[in-house]
Amino acid sequence: MSITVVGAGLAGCEAAWAIARAGIPVTLIEMKPQKFTPAHKSEKFAELVCSNSLKASRLDSAAGMLKEEMRRLGSLCMEVAATCAVPAGGALAVDREAFAAGITARITSHPLITVKHEEYIALPDEGVTVIATGPLTSDTLAAALREECGEGLNFYDAAAPIVATDSLDEEHLFRASRYDREESGEGDYLNCPLNKAEYEAFHAALITAETAPLHEFEKDLTVYEGCMPIEVLARRGADAIRFGPMKPVGLRDPRTGHRPWAVLQLRAENAEGSMVNLVGFQTNLKFGEQKRVFGMIPALKNAEFLRYGVMHRNTFLNSPTLLTAGFQSRRAPHLFFAGQLTGVEGYMESAASGILAGINAARSVKGEEALILPTDTMIGALAGYISNPDNAKHFQPMGANFGVIPPLATHIRDKRARYAALSARGLEHLDAVLGGNV
Repeated sequence: MSITVVGAGLAGCEAAWAIARAGIPVTLIEMKPQKFTPAHKSEKFAELVCSNSLKASRLDSAAGMLKEEMRRLGSLCMEVAATCAVPAGGALAVDREAFAAGITARITSHPLITVKHEEYIALPDEGVTVIATGPLTSDTLAAALREECGEGLNFYDAAAPIVATDSLDEEHLFRASRYDREESGEGDYLNCPLNKAEYEAFHAALITAETAPLHEFEKDLTVYEGCMPIEVLARRGADAIRFGPMKPVGLRDPRTGHRPWAVLQLRAENAEGSMVNLVGFQTNLKFGEQKRVFGMIPALKNAEFLRYGVMHRNTFLNSPTLLTAGFQSRRAPHLFFAGQLTGVEGYMESAASGILAGINAARSVKGEEALILPTDTMIGALAGYISNPDNAKHFQPMGANFGVIPPLATHIRDKRARYAALSARGLEHLDAVLGGNV
């Protein structure tokens, strides 16, 4: 018996990979290149739309713990990411083109994976299927999901601009990582400092800049806090972005010897470092306004924009009423769901859900019990969060964080030491559950 996986994003590719690793044939259905969502441009699988950062790598961080769990579960994304990482301080960031190409090559060359390029328009009445169509699920399939699962929820998501590195004004930037934390030895971020007058002028322009019009179906959506457009955040107060994406703490401008009033950080977008993205500058400003307003930052006064920021619709299910902690439908057990559609938030969180959904889809075909991970693992905690009926009333997407994990039996006062202990406990329990293999 074979299994169908719908969607070749990070979650779908991980699900297909996990199923194939279990020795079961899988058909992966992807509508690209026949049809694209408003946010996707590449024909390749696992396209990174918003950012090329996969977040922190340290095991005493929630994101680092999550990625280590994924490695131990045989993650395809982590395997490929290791081959195309770019400098990003303590974070794991990748050359997005190389990452997508690597995932695509692994998937299309696997003997147990068959790829079909077509739009999937209806949920099956039988046959084990993993739905991993992402936050921009096509209208036709979204209608089928609403009929099966009830109304979903919508929220805004925004992507930051990318500029050419050689178009930056080197006299108005310096290379450093916050608190001198870097892997390359010279600082992995380009920092664009602003003095008080420059910041105030930039802020005034930002909050009055013209935004791009929304589609009619998007106008009633609410802004999701996890991907707040910079102009929306700026309107919350004069210092809102100076204590957010433009915070200067941990940085010192070598030209003045002092901490700047505000800082925009730029992160490498590819291995060559020829492109950088504006960290935390997700936006829905009109393209011309982005060039004008962001060009007020001295280092960006002549910047060449290779991709302007965009905003698009995201959709996710009310998973606490619909899914188990194994990402299996309560109403239709032959259906599994994975990725941002389930309400996990973030690239690696989506990929991790795909691993678990794929493992459990394979187990269901084999007649085995579902793998439910302990809630003191990061993946298990996220799976527990999105499947907990108590969260249904005010359900919102959730990314990796230590707040979703049960506390230690003995409280550790030092935060970093506490996080390290939480991570060590979770990884120990994951190994005990896996018993050396998935």
